[in-house]
Amino acid sequence: MENIEQLSALRITPTVRALSSALRGKRENVPEGSQKNGDRILSEPEKLWFKESTAKNLRTRDFLSPSTMLNTLYADCEVPPAVMSKVTSLRGSGVLPMAAGEVMREGLRVRVDRAAAFRAVLAGGATEYLKPSGQKQGCVVINCPALHAKPNTPTPETLTLGQLRTVLLSDHVGALLRKQGFAVSYCPTLPDNSKMVTFLQALGVNWQTAPTSWSNEEREEKILEALENSSYREKETETGRRSSGGGGGRKAEEGEIDGELRVNLKRVFQEEGLLGYDPSIGTCTVHRDALSHLAQLDGAAGDCKVAKVTTVHVTSCQDEFRQQQMAVLWRASGAAHTQRHLVCGPVKTPGSQLTASEYLQLRRGQMKEASEMKYGDQVEGQTWDDIIKVMTSATVRFELLSTVHTSPVTLDVQREGSVSIKGPRGGVFVMYNCARLHTLFDSYERGVENGVYPEIPEGSQLDFSALKEEGEWLLLFNYLIPFSELLDQSGQALDCEGGGARVNIKTEQMCKFLVSLSKDFSSYYNRVHVLGEPLPHLFNQMFCRLYLLRALRELYHSALDTLNLPPIRQL
Repeated sequence: MENIEQLSALRITPTVRALSSALRGKRENVPEGSQKNGDRILSEPEKLWFKESTAKNLRTRDFLSPSTMLNTLYADCEVPPAVMSKVTSLRGSGVLPMAAGEVMREGLRVRVDRAAAFRAVLAGGATEYLKPSGQKQGCVVINCPALHAKPNTPTPETLTLGQLRTVLLSDHVGALLRKQGFAVSYCPTLPDNSKMVTFLQALGVNWQTAPTSWSNEEREEKILEALENSSYREKETETGRRSSGGGGGRKAEEGEIDGELRVNLKRVFQEEGLLGYDPSIGTCTVHRDALSHLAQLDGAAGDCKVAKVTTVHVTSCQDEFRQQQMAVLWRASGAAHTQRHLVCGPVKTPGSQLTASEYLQLRRGQMKEASEMKYGDQVEGQTWDDIIKVMTSATVRFELLSTVHTSPVTLDVQREGSVSIKGPRGGVFVMYNCARLHTLFDSYERGVENGVYPEIPEGSQLDFSALKEEGEWLLLFNYLIPFSELLDQSGQALDCEGGGARVNIKTEQMCKFLVSLSKDFSSYYNRVHVLGEPLPHLFNQMFCRLYLLRALRELYHSALDTLNLPPIRQL
């Protein structure tokens, strides 16, 4: 039994599938959609079982098959003894081991063998739980239209908060996909040492740069030639005729190319079967800024060393139509890469109008003020400057990324307000609790150096049944074990075919995961004295808890890495 448990990391989805198969008994091979004795055979295992997550429910059960679902398999929820035995003795690769089960009014509830689960996850190190369950292949170009020259290169003073949201989403999505195994590049390339690059670096965003002398003119001319020779070009247009559509009627000195070039975009997406594009897209006039945009995209895709390239355009809802034009125009030039659109809702600031630069300055000032109020005169020097920089970045990222990307974000940017470093307030709260874990292990290591505590033994020497506090199981079951599958979701969304132009990556989930984790960890940490009295009979439990919290510390690091936030080690 022990060897079976160790074949692969424990996962929630394989466990739910195995539970569903076991509960169906002999019926598991009945063809999908068939009927027997009036009972509908469920084909979706996730509909039959639910993973519990609240502390209240986890006191009595870990998985539940509700009576409404159970009745579709067995009349009056009377589960045959042989089936019940199969459910409660469940074992297998990647499957959480079960300990007990019983049919109650709410349905069939089962409990995991928690000591075995703690041992399986913690004893050998939790590395497998901190990364995706598999590695993807391919290259993804993350295109952020807000950073393209239109025709002037944007600056922090011209960048809106809605555009800043798309930049941070681009950064986050790229980090998520890189963890999945994708090669990721960013578009457009920005001039190094520019104000925008410095501004983004203050937020922890390391965008791709090139020397200011770098030129893309040769690639632009190739794109222009491809469009001039495209079968989608409107041949009947005359030089100098007023443009309509994407060009906006600008004069030649404002970016129009010599000799008007118009492309029928509607024919492109109709004839090539592109789904999800706005049917009102018609014919557009090509201008120099569009050629620059397409040349940047073409260069980023051309730098990919693999055959499969997907481009994700991260754009605001206000700019979605224009970006759809760019995507179809790129297709008309001969680009055959898959293109998806991640569309963001607006950012609202009632009573104020701030640029991205002003917003960052405001939050940095508030963070410094809050730190001085709590820590006094010690808030000075390079160390504190670095801490305030990271905490400000965390505040901004959580404010703009914690909401579903298609929904609007409303910010309180009143200057008399303050950023609190206490309580569950998003990024600051998350970073504070990550720092608490580092402080805990610093205290333990000092205790070892002073001879108060012995070194932590190998996990195989510990009895993990000592982890009985409900908060301990909640941290393992709700956070450590499911994290790998949370990471998997971004790659799965990108692989989804037939969904149209838009892609729905659940970009808000990592921020919500970290805030929820921090609330439950904080509650546990405030309630349980981890470093107990230096008495030999208490060491096993202390070591088991340290194993759990060490894994939790690494979980924080891995999750924060997807937001490009370095951990704060002391506060």
